[in-house]
Amino acid sequence: MKQLFGAMIACTLCLGATHSFAHEKPPVDAKPLSEVIKALEAQGYSPITEVSVKRGQWEVEAYKDGVERELRIDPIDGKVISDRLDD
Repeated sequence: MKQLFGAMIACTLCLGATHSFAHEKPPVDAKPLSEVIKALEAQGYSPITEVSVKRGQWEVEAYKDGVERELRIDPIDGKVISDRLDD
C-alpha cells in the first residue's frame, strides 16, 4: 500500500507538470488514474516513474523486472496498448 501511495503521489506530480505543458487531459469517460496504476502494479510494473497524456492515451514510464519500459494505456479500459523499452 505504501508503494502504491508513493506511486500515486509521483504520478500526480508528473501529471501536473506534464499537463501544464501539453494541455492535454484524459477523455471524460477515462478510467481513474489510481485504478490504472493499481492494475499496472498488479502486472509487475513498479516503480511507476512518470505519467502523462499524449494523443488521448495514458503514457506511462515504469520498470518491470528491473528494466525501464514505456507504456501506452487505453484511457477507457485501462489496458496496455503498447509496451516497449524506454529509450
